[in-house]
Amino acid sequence: VQLVESGGGSVQTGGSLTLSCAASGFTISAACMGWFRQAPGGEREGVGNIDSDGTTTYTDSVKGRFTISRDNAQNTLYLQMNNLEPEDTATYYCARFTDRCADPRSGMDAWGQGTLVTVSS
Repeated sequence: VQLVESGGGSVQTGGSLTLSCAASGFTISAACMGWFRQAPGGEREGVGNIDSDGTTTYTDSVKGRFTISRDNAQNTLYLQMNNLEPEDTATYYCARFTDRCADPRSGMDAWGQGTLVTVSS
C-alpha cells in the first residue's frame, strides 16, 4: 500500500491549488479516504474525507472552498482548494481509513509523505 501526494506549492491569498494523492496496492473507491493537514508548530487536523459511496464531509473551516474527489480509473484522490487563506498554510496528507468514514472505530492505516502548501498574504 502506498500513497503519494503532489501538487503543493506557494500561492497568494485567494489563489487555488489542486493536490493529488496517487494510490497503489489497493482501490481507493473501496475505501474511506481522507485529507489531513498540519500547520507549522500545530497538530494534524482533518480536512475532509470521501467514503466508498462517494459521500464527502469537510471540516467547517474549509466548507465551500475545498472539494474532495477521486478518479477511479487513475486510482487517485484529489483536493481542490479555492480561495486559499494564509491560515491554510500547512503540510497536507492523504490517508486511508480502516473502515467506513462514519464508523467511530475507523482509524488511519496508511499515510502519504505530505505536500507543503504555503499561502502568502
